[in-house]
Amino acid sequence: MTTIVHRIRLHEGVDPADFEAWVRDTDYAACPELPSVLAFGVQRVVEGESGGAGAPVHFFELIEVTSREEFGRDMQKEVFRSLVADFDKMAVVVDELVGERVEPGYRA
Repeated sequence: MTTIVHRIRLHEGVDPADFEAWVRDTDYAACPELPSVLAFGVQRVVEGESGGAGAPVHFFELIEVTSREEFGRDMQKEVFRSLVADFDKMAVVVDELVGERVEPGYRA
């Protein structure tokens, strides 16, 4: 399993509530059409911790995929390209981290 982390900054003038509604209603809803995606979540950066209007990032997303290769194939699908087109109107990925878990990990 591979985990991808994107740090996200909204474009000036984009209402965070509108972005969050799109994440809930469109982005999350598309995940079942992308078989390589095992888990996906978008986190709001907490204001005062490094968040707020002037922060370098406003959100970050964690994407757990079966492999980079399989996710790359899913990225070629129309549903993914449509998500990217919508996303690009609202935000930009500031940077990306890709990693493999040091097993076994921990989860309570």
